[in-house]
Amino acid sequence: MSEPGSLIRTLSGRQVAQNFHSYVINEVGRAIVAGEMPVGSVLPSDAEMMDRFGVSRTVLREAFKTLEAKGLLEPRAKVGTRVLPQSRWNLYDRQVLTWKLESGPSPAFFASLHVVRRSLEVQAARLAALHREAEHVRLLHYWLNQRAAMSHQPEPFALAEFEIHRVVAEASGNPFLRASSAVLELGVAVSVVARLDEERRAPSEGLSEPNSRLYESLVRAIESGDTDQAAAQMAKLIGSGPGHPDGA
Repeated sequence: MSEPGSLIRTLSGRQVAQNFHSYVINEVGRAIVAGEMPVGSVLPSDAEMMDRFGVSRTVLREAFKTLEAKGLLEPRAKVGTRVLPQSRWNLYDRQVLTWKLESGPSPAFFASLHVVRRSLEVQAARLAALHREAEHVRLLHYWLNQRAAMSHQPEPFALAEFEIHRVVAEASGNPFLRASSAVLELGVAVSVVARLDEERRAPSEGLSEPNSRLYESLVRAIESGDTDQAAAQMAKLIGSGPGHPDGA
């Protein structure tokens, strides 16, 4: 499992659906995010695109509508369908983030991700310690154990680590933090891929190190209702990952 894009799809449990509509969305969206369809350019005519993908006009137009909703395309009368700049993309959309990760983001993008993750997840941890319920605590312990058990199996390990972050967001009780799961997935994917690269260069005891104690402390703080400690442990976890000046 060497491709970051395959990792984030594994995390979400959603492979690209094998139908014409999804195929067009994925191919055009990926090409835009990768820069193969430059910003400001106008897509070829419907007839050309229909021929290229072997789809009907209805399928093509529905796919374009989905990409418009993601902020990648904009139809213009008498001009055609134009490719929009990244500033217009919905970077909280799971599919857009997957394409971005597959395209090889810049260090600046990772730095921006770090800022957003820290803002979201530190607050989520603080609120989780305040509002957590017994089921949240049970799930946190379960995924903490799975993270340790799957330390040498990248995909199950990544899923377990993501689920810890997702449960923390869920336990916060804040609907906006709960809705940030795509950003959490991306952060975990980037972090795990970086650790995989480190493992290849200098094999260690597994992917769970060196953050095992931080995760254990985070879960204990949330379980005990220690809001300040939960926030502090999450801040340390986010600070140890890619995009942080001291991170991987």
